[in-house]
Amino acid sequence: MIDSAFLITSFVTLFVIIDPVGLLPVFVALTQGMSDQQRRSIAVRATLTATGILTLFALFGESVLNFVGISMPAFRVAGGVLLFLTALDMLFERRTKRRQTQGEEVDPTEDDPSIFPVAIPLIAGPGSIATVILLVGQHPGLNGFAAVMGVVVLVLVVMLAMFMVSGLLERMLGPVGINVVTRLLGMLLAALSVQFVLDGLRDFGFAN
Repeated sequence: MIDSAFLITSFVTLFVIIDPVGLLPVFVALTQGMSDQQRRSIAVRATLTATGILTLFALFGESVLNFVGISMPAFRVAGGVLLFLTALDMLFERRTKRRQTQGEEVDPTEDDPSIFPVAIPLIAGPGSIATVILLVGQHPGLNGFAAVMGVVVLVLVVMLAMFMVSGLLERMLGPVGINVVTRLLGMLLAALSVQFVLDGLRDFGFAN
């Protein structure tokens, strides 16, 4: 039986990692000059693509790790460190600047940005992939997989809804509001990443 605490922690962790609020201005910039219908199409394609990628890693991520000789505790520690670095990027605004740079690489008038860079790596990036593998590893089996994927779908549905009304939300929050929310999410992610590291060390017998 999957407890509610795990589901809440999983949702918070994935929401912070994917960071729909931080993605809003980037999505708006990538779809600048497009019609509402084009924006909706891009948002749906990006969400479906990211869902497929995260599902594949949730299913086969641990098998791949075992194949190359990496244990789940080791990956949990490495994943926690990766998430902590992501939190630092969010706290010091490096993450937003990097996303904006990735967005500038694509000309939305010539290319469809739904696959790159929106789905990969902005949504299904190293942080979210590592998080999905870590969460499924905490509750192996069909129930754990179903619970984690349910949380993944919920987070992506929230993100899709925000993309659908991206222009309105961006005007409501403004640059200052987005910056404040991103900093708060970064602080929360830093604490969660430390917990992942402690869990991995506990599995190794280094912590109680």
